[in-house]
Amino acid sequence: MKRVALTCALGAVLMSGCATSSLLDDTRTTQTQNKRTTLIDDRVVAFGSPAANSGVASSSVVIVGEKQSYVLTEGGTKLVNLLTKLEPKNITVDNALEFYSANNDGKFAGTMKLSYARLQDEFKRSDMQFFIQNGAKECTSESDTRMNAQRFCFDVPLKGAVYPQVSNLDLVRSQFRPLTRPYSVSIYTNTQTTTNSGRTGAEKLVLLPFALAFDVVTLPVQVLGAL
Repeated sequence: MKRVALTCALGAVLMSGCATSSLLDDTRTTQTQNKRTTLIDDRVVAFGSPAANSGVASSSVVIVGEKQSYVLTEGGTKLVNLLTKLEPKNITVDNALEFYSANNDGKFAGTMKLSYARLQDEFKRSDMQFFIQNGAKECTSESDTRMNAQRFCFDVPLKGAVYPQVSNLDLVRSQFRPLTRPYSVSIYTNTQTTTNSGRTGAEKLVLLPFALAFDVVTLPVQVLGAL
């Protein structure tokens, strides 16, 4: 009788162990991993500001895309100021207009990095004052030094929201010359993928609930040729 009880107990332990092993296996097969998912790739047409009575804050800067509009609610004014005041031929853009949308809710954020280099004897006192006012950092490389040049770097944090394509895109195309060189804007998010089902989160751009088309007045930004 004791032998039977021991056998049953051992069997229960073994069954419990098998069940635990099975659960561990199931956990492994359903483990998730983060995956970078591109929500949209677009081509920049121009930089602009919202036209009067557009329903978008007049202080915003708009990146006019071929597919969507990207309204910069933070950092846009500084960005345009840099791109209009600095000489295009001396600007190097260190990263593309690439934004992150944490929740794929139509909102995005990112940082644009650019540098500006000239021969040292070409810089004026007013240039240095401009750099100080705009938070530039001296970042001269060994290569710059060998050429008697000096370089300043800018990091411009940007935040904004996605809107539909502007209503007057054809007018923008017809009246304003294109940017120095075509370049892109993209938005991405992180989604989770399970090993057993392969399911992912939303893989397409979600616009804000209040999204609406509007007109823009273009700004004189014709740079970023080094991108």
